[in-house]
Amino acid sequence: MRRLPAFTLLLALMSGAAWLAPAALAAEGSITIDSPKDGAKLDAMNQNKLVYAVVPGPGGDHVHVYVDGKETGILRQLKGSYTLETLAAGTHEICIKVANKAHVPIGLQRCVTVSVE
Repeated sequence: MRRLPAFTLLLALMSGAAWLAPAALAAEGSITIDSPKDGAKLDAMNQNKLVYAVVPGPGGDHVHVYVDGKETGILRQLKGSYTLETLAAGTHEICIKVANKAHVPIGLQRCVTVSVE
């Protein structure tokens, strides 16, 4: 087996090398928000849904949903949709945060900013 010089290995790790195995990437966890997209314009008269997929990573158990910094939901499903509460006109930040079994966020999160008309 050919060994890479330590500097080369360090540089590859720091640059987020694409050659890392998918299992290694999943170990870190990920959150995808399919809808609404960042910058979307939502209609205040419609029921708006958050469509998401989560790989919780080590220590993660479930997710919490936040709108403008206020917790609005706890989701056990790691993939699905969640109907958002009615949003007033204006700009809003919607976030999904991975939490551990004690409901403490572990640092993995994804947010989108939307405007409601």
